[in-house]
Amino acid sequence: MTAMLRKAEAAAGANDAPQAPDDEGTPVSVKIRERILAARQRFHANDNIAEFIQPGELEALLDEVEHKMRGVLDSLVIDTENDHNTANTARRVAKMYLQEVFRGRYVNAPGLTEFPNAERLNELMIVGPITVRSACSHHLCPIMGKLWIGVMPNEHTNVIGLSKYARLAEWVMGRPQIQEEAVVQLADLIQEKTQPDGLALVMEAEHFCMQWRGVKETDSKMINSVMRGVFLKDPSLRREFLSLLPRRKD
Repeated sequence: MTAMLRKAEAAAGANDAPQAPDDEGTPVSVKIRERILAARQRFHANDNIAEFIQPGELEALLDEVEHKMRGVLDSLVIDTENDHNTANTARRVAKMYLQEVFRGRYVNAPGLTEFPNAERLNELMIVGPITVRSACSHHLCPIMGKLWIGVMPNEHTNVIGLSKYARLAEWVMGRPQIQEEAVVQLADLIQEKTQPDGLALVMEAEHFCMQWRGVKETDSKMINSVMRGVFLKDPSLRREFLSLLPRRKD
């Protein structure tokens, strides 16, 4: 009898021992968020969080977003069970956000092949117009526009292929953005990658949050610029860059 009592007490003690945390039922979005918070990093709409996402988690996140999007449709009183047009809308929207329009949040920056400026080029170079597609972080409505990039290299500048400017723009714009912040983000990235004497960006875009809703102004566009280095200091160079941009249609 005493032996049986000892076994029972031992079993009870084992049950009271600290257990390894079981996160099997924890949503993957919560796991990612906890990693970001532990690293004391921010995760604003226009931030890239790829370093906090583990292999296989994007697929799980897709399922989670689909489930929650279905709840949004239910709250909008849309009969997804019987409406053939919206039966798979939740999945399509989840894929659109994670794999297309917000992809720049969840994947690493595109790889760049950098070359030394062997010929010591030091003349103005302009790339554009580059088509940019983003979404307003206020209403998640499309932002569609064009981007021009001016680079004044020096002998130490890293030269990258023309297509890489478009790749970098796609990566930065592929997040919920505010146009003014997006252009600065892209300028910072190009400046870091190439280290030129001067860098100039001009972006012109239509905002569907203004055209589709609210004031419903269909002809209005937003134009903004970022000037760095010699473009900021030398008015004649800045004028040359701006004069070489194609004239915008009224």
